[in-house]
Amino acid sequence: MTVSLAKAHVGFIGLGIMGQHMAGHILAAGHTLRVYNRTHDKASALVEQGAYWCDSPAEVAADSDIVITMLGFPSDVEQVWLGEAGLIANAHHALLIDMTTSSPELAQRLASAATAAGHLALDAPVSGGDVGARDAKLSIMAGGEAAAFEAALPVLRLMGTNIVHIGPAGAGQHTKMSNQIVIASTIMGVCEGLAYARAAGLDAATVLQAIGGGAAGGFQLNVMGPRIIKGDFAPGFFIEHFLKDLGIALAEAERMNLPLPGLTLARRLYIELAEQGLARLGTQALFQHYVSGV
Repeated sequence: MTVSLAKAHVGFIGLGIMGQHMAGHILAAGHTLRVYNRTHDKASALVEQGAYWCDSPAEVAADSDIVITMLGFPSDVEQVWLGEAGLIANAHHALLIDMTTSSPELAQRLASAATAAGHLALDAPVSGGDVGARDAKLSIMAGGEAAAFEAALPVLRLMGTNIVHIGPAGAGQHTKMSNQIVIASTIMGVCEGLAYARAAGLDAATVLQAIGGGAAGGFQLNVMGPRIIKGDFAPGFFIEHFLKDLGIALAEAERMNLPLPGLTLARRLYIELAEQGLARLGTQALFQHYVSGV
């Protein structure tokens, strides 16, 4: 199957913090865009700009050559892709791309079902948060057949700059687990370093200036660090979604008999924050654990 993006009708399901930006780039590039979200209000800006609202995922699938999902949880992905009202049953020889961070096992199952129905399928989770989505600079890690990846590249390039085909179905999700594992311990280090600076009576902004250009520099320090010192814990990525990711990663690690103490600790700390009612804050809110004893 060959999909020409120049002539394709693109569907986008899931218009959260990142999805709205990602879909917006597709629309801004001049392509026909059909959208669906459980909360209609989140689609309003895109519809005003020319996107077409659909009343269900099935309606998106029926009129789209390419359908992208960017949802919250694996259960959401399973519901949208499978079943009589799902994408696989209602699309017509389409390219189906799931950009949700989900389980490798589910990605493999979706790819198998999609292939059996005559579709191309790709698991293509992303990294870069709200900033990467807004600036179309996401890192995209893809799993699936080479034909699906090549067909998807034109639309993926509208959303990201670092786009890598990792391997077969599920490989994208496994790679995203590696990404989340790295972030889990890194954000702990950032919070601990800034908590230390605060306890030592240092100006946190000056500390960031000093260490951000050295070996400690990186997205978590240089982007999340300034938010932390301003007390800005608004979500670029929800704690509740990060907890979902860490749970998947830990389950996969346990299945492989791989102990990951940093991941285990990070998950425990974020569970404590969630239990305090902070699950809808951004991941940088972990800093509150260190300075307020949450």
